[in-house]
Amino acid sequence: MSNKLPIDKNNIPKHVAIIMDGNGRWAKQQGQDRLFGHTSGVESVRSTIRKAKELGIKFLTLYAFSTENWNRPKDEVDALMDLLVRSIANEVDELDENDIRLVTIGDVSKLPIDCQKSLSWAKEKTKKNKSLTLILALNYSARWEIIQALKSIAFEIEHHKLMADELNERVFERFLSTKDIPDPELLIRTSGENRISNFLLWQIAYTEFHFTNVFWPEFRGEHFLQAVQDYQNRERRFGLVSEQIED
Repeated sequence: MSNKLPIDKNNIPKHVAIIMDGNGRWAKQQGQDRLFGHTSGVESVRSTIRKAKELGIKFLTLYAFSTENWNRPKDEVDALMDLLVRSIANEVDELDENDIRLVTIGDVSKLPIDCQKSLSWAKEKTKKNKSLTLILALNYSARWEIIQALKSIAFEIEHHKLMADELNERVFERFLSTKDIPDPELLIRTSGENRISNFLLWQIAYTEFHFTNVFWPEFRGEHFLQAVQDYQNRERRFGLVSEQIED
């Protein structure tokens, strides 16, 4: 799809989520190690954030590290954690200057202490910003999130703070890590893989999917724009029929 097509400013998704995939495979194609792919992907993050802010998107979620990623070789995991700390230190001033707030979802308590400190510092520094909320999913899995919510709900019921018959979708969502974040209207996955990989399973019930063959280190603002244009060509019916939408 050409990025020269017009963008409908009245149909911009409020929340876009991205599964940033393909760093390792891209690096292998370049004859480099996997860390080269992860490092190169930082520029993709910068470009995507800039384009999201330019379009007026309010929430951007990046799947940065899943609970399953701990199973990767230790050297790669250690390097990823170091890259995370360095990236936050390098980017936080630009985020703050551009009125971008940084938040996280996932069990960050399991990350190395230096990562936790960097994240806490960056979140505190940017907490008053309002133009765009950048959500990093770190040590995150949707199944973990749902289990944690169920445990909290069970505790509330056991201690008579919540009645079982009061439980509905709206109440359940209060116990998710995304409780203050709207569901994404658009989910992008790079690298040609067509799966969700344990990401925001509750929240994407009515999300539009955009799969691209572009590896994450090659992904830029123009690719993000193409995904938004693809989204704008969809008819979102939410269980209705086209005639009802038109009415």
